[in-house]
Amino acid sequence: MTWAIEQKNYSQRRACGLIGLAPKTYRYRSRRPDDGELRRRLRQLAAERRRFGYRRLLILLRREGVAVNHKRLFRLYREERLMVRRRGGRKRALGTRAPLTIPQGPNQRWSLDFAADVLSDSRRLRILVVVDDFSRECLALVVDRSLTGHRVARELDRIAALRGLPLMIVSDNGTELTSHAILGWQAARGVAWHYIAPGKPMQNGLVESLIGRLRDECLNEHLFKSLPAARHILELWRLDYNTTSYRTSRYAVEGKRLAWLRAGPAGGLAPIRARIRSSRAAGLSRSVRRKSHGPSSSGWIAAISPRCAARRRVFAATPTTDAACVRLSQGSMPSSAGR
Repeated sequence: MTWAIEQKNYSQRRACGLIGLAPKTYRYRSRRPDDGELRRRLRQLAAERRRFGYRRLLILLRREGVAVNHKRLFRLYREERLMVRRRGGRKRALGTRAPLTIPQGPNQRWSLDFAADVLSDSRRLRILVVVDDFSRECLALVVDRSLTGHRVARELDRIAALRGLPLMIVSDNGTELTSHAILGWQAARGVAWHYIAPGKPMQNGLVESLIGRLRDECLNEHLFKSLPAARHILELWRLDYNTTSYRTSRYAVEGKRLAWLRAGPAGGLAPIRARIRSSRAAGLSRSVRRKSHGPSSSGWIAAISPRCAARRRVFAATPTTDAACVRLSQGSMPSSAGR
């Protein structure tokens, strides 16, 4: 436009018509006030408050008496490139990262985690699960609508009042378990707290296994009408889990003490004794077979009656303790079956 008017001596109207621009638009002059002082103060505040966005900077400016519209401030904020960079991720409590040692007795190490479920009216509830890693005893099932870090600390104190503090507690990196309340609790009590690696729930497998059994045997089998009903049912399940014999752990809680799970009239040592007897009988039958029928087990099987041979093949295919006891009552057996 300026070149056409000054060099070619075109009129303003003709020059605007050539490029399709309205003369009013060409003659328009901005009436915005000078933003230099506002930009300078905005940069100063952004340098002092590095994590403040434009909304909080607007509050600070208005406290100083600067009358500015939020849209105008956002435009200047963007032009000055003062945007706050988003952090990569939240900070996690480091805790210990050394490999966990195997507990050698009860109350040495606890594991805890959260489970979730809903009531019959679709209201959500959370369950804090605490387990002893040595005895596999379920120490607590805390049920509530919300479980904060302070509530978790109170429940740990309640359990510790009954059985004492553990040496270590294992958990994931949940916000409740990395809060200032939990960090202050473990520092005041002198309890080591081990946080598993993020995204590795298998490192806290004991409590995860208990939560799976809880969900399969209780949560999926009941419909909770209210929070007190859920607490009552879960407490009954916890007592049944701690006192029943049908558990994967070697121990059960009987009369407020740990007892070896009974596996028959002879107690917990019966399977071990039966396995020792079966190994001895296997060695005896191996020596007899070498003297009479040679080293081949097929020759030994063929030498006996077909009916007895079929029965022995079935027992050889199921090398369990009960089958070993039955074979012991029948006499000698092949070495491969008695192993």
